[in-house]
Amino acid sequence: MAEQRNIKYNQCFLAVGADFRSLARLQVESRESEHVFRRPRLRYISCMVEASHAFGEFVLGPGCGLLRNGRAVALGQRGIALLEALLDARGSIVSKDQLMELVWPGIAVEESNLTVQVAALRKALGAAPDGQEWIATVPRVGYRFLRATTEASIASPGADLRPTLAVLPFSNLSGDPRQDYFADGIVDDIIAALSRFRSFAVVARDCSFAYKGSGIDVRKIVAELGVRYVLEGSIRQSGNRLRIVAELVEGQGGTDMWAQTFDGMLDEIFDFQDRITERVATLIEPLIQTAEIERSRRERPGSVAVYDIYLQALAKISTEVESDNAAAYTLLMKGLSVEPDNAQLLAQATWALEHRYTMGWPALTDDDVKTCAALARRALEHGAGDAMVLAHCGVALMQTVKDYDWGLAVLQAAAESNPNNPMAVVRAGVGHLHCGSVEDALSHFHRANRFIPGDRGAHFSLCGIAHAHVVRGEYGEAVYWASRALASNPNFEATLWVLIAASAHLGRMQEAHRHLQALKRLTPDITVERIRAGQAGKYPDRIEGVLDGLRLAGVPDH
Repeated sequence: MAEQRNIKYNQCFLAVGADFRSLARLQVESRESEHVFRRPRLRYISCMVEASHAFGEFVLGPGCGLLRNGRAVALGQRGIALLEALLDARGSIVSKDQLMELVWPGIAVEESNLTVQVAALRKALGAAPDGQEWIATVPRVGYRFLRATTEASIASPGADLRPTLAVLPFSNLSGDPRQDYFADGIVDDIIAALSRFRSFAVVARDCSFAYKGSGIDVRKIVAELGVRYVLEGSIRQSGNRLRIVAELVEGQGGTDMWAQTFDGMLDEIFDFQDRITERVATLIEPLIQTAEIERSRRERPGSVAVYDIYLQALAKISTEVESDNAAAYTLLMKGLSVEPDNAQLLAQATWALEHRYTMGWPALTDDDVKTCAALARRALEHGAGDAMVLAHCGVALMQTVKDYDWGLAVLQAAAESNPNNPMAVVRAGVGHLHCGSVEDALSHFHRANRFIPGDRGAHFSLCGIAHAHVVRGEYGEAVYWASRALASNPNFEATLWVLIAASAHLGRMQEAHRHLQALKRLTPDITVERIRAGQAGKYPDRIEGVLDGLRLAGVPDH
C-alpha cells in the first residue's frame, strides 16, 4: 500500500510541475520541521496522494476540494462539480447540455447559470502558466479545459501525445449560397476519410462546424479545440467551373504546411468531390507524420513517451538502412516494455524483423522468424482493424512466416480498411504479386503511386511495378520503373535486385554490374539464396526471373 501511495504521489507531483529538489525539501520539512506551515503541507501531500486531478499549481481531490500550492481555493459545490466534469474530459470538449446535467442533475436551469459558474471558476483559477485561460469556450458547443504546455513536456512514459486535426468548414467565396452544400459535402467526406487513419485523431464534425462563418483566427480555434493542425479551404464558382483551395496549417504558429488548388466542372461534381477527398486524405497523413517526427526531434529529444519512441523508430525504419533498422527494433522493444499491448509498436517491430528477413540482414533475436510471427499475432489481436497494423502483419505472415493464404487475406483487409492509405494499398499489391493475381498487384501499385508520386514511400509502389514487369518478361519496362524507384530511395535493396536482373536479361551487363556494386556496398555478402529465403514461395516463378537475372550478373548462389 505504501509503495502504491508513493507511486501516486510522484505521478501527481510530476503533473503539478514541481521539481525534484522541491519534492525533497518538502519531504524533509514534513518529517522534521516544527514550522507553523507543517500541517497545511501534510494536508497537501495527503490530498496529492488521493488526488483525482492535478494541473499547474492546483490539486483537486476527494475530501480536499481545490488546493493551490497547498492552500484551499474558495469554490462552491457547483464550481467544484463543473471543474471536475471539465477535468474528467481530459481536454475534450464538453457540451453545455452535458455540463448542466452534471452540475445541476435533474434540475431545469437557464443556460445563463452555467455562464455565471464558468466566469466564477475562471476568476478563481486565474491565468495558466502560458498566459491562456484554463477554460476555453467552444462557440455554440460547450467548453474544454486546456492543459498548460509545461505539463505536456513532462508527460508520463505512456502518455498519448498523438496529434489532433480539425477540418474546418470550407468558405464559400462564390457568392451563391447554393454552393454551401457542395463545400460542406467535401468537408464531410474528408473528415470521414481522415478518420480512418489511426496515427492522428480528427475532431468531430459538430465541433469544427461550430466555427462556420465565424472568421475567428485559426490560432484561437487551435487553442479552443486543443488541436495541433487545421485543414481549411475555400470554394469559388465561375459559370460551370469550380475551384477548390485546400491548405494544411500548423496551428501554434499559424504557418502553412501544404496547399493545393483543384479545378473541376459542375457537371462532374461528384467525381470532382471524390478526387479532392482522395488527394487530401492521402497527403495529410504523411505530412502530419513527417511534421510530428521533426517536432519530436526538436521539442522532445530523448523522450521516453511511447508515442515519441514510435516516431523515432518509424524514422529509422524508413531509411532502409540495416543499422537503423536494428536501432529501431531496440527502441520498439523499449516502448513495448512500457506498453506491451500497443498494436502500433507491435506492428512496427513485426515490420522491422520481417524487413531484415526479407533483405537477408543478420538476425536480431535467437529466432527472428518465430519472434516475428509472435509479434504479428499479438499486433493483430490488439490492432482493432487498423490498416497499417494489418499491412505490416500481413506482409510478415506472407514473407517471413510463409502463411500465404492468411497473409494475403490480411493484406486485402488492410486495403479495404483504409483505401486512401498508400502504404496499405502498396502492401496489398505485394500480397497479390507473390500470392495472388499479377494484374491485381499492378492495379494496387499504380493506385498507390497515383497517391504518392515521388513522395516518401513511393519506392515501394514503383519497385512493385518493376517486379511485376519482370514476372511478365517485360524487362525494359522493369528498368524504367525500377530507375524511378531508385530515385525515390537509393537504399531500398529490392530496387537494386530488379535493376540488376532486368539489365542483365536485356544484355546490359555494364549497367547490371554498376548496380551490383551499389548493392554490395549495402550488403557485401549478398547471395541468391539469401534473397530467395526472404521471399514468398507460393508461386516460385514470381521471383525466379529476378534470381536468374542476378545470377547472370554474377551474384553467387551461396
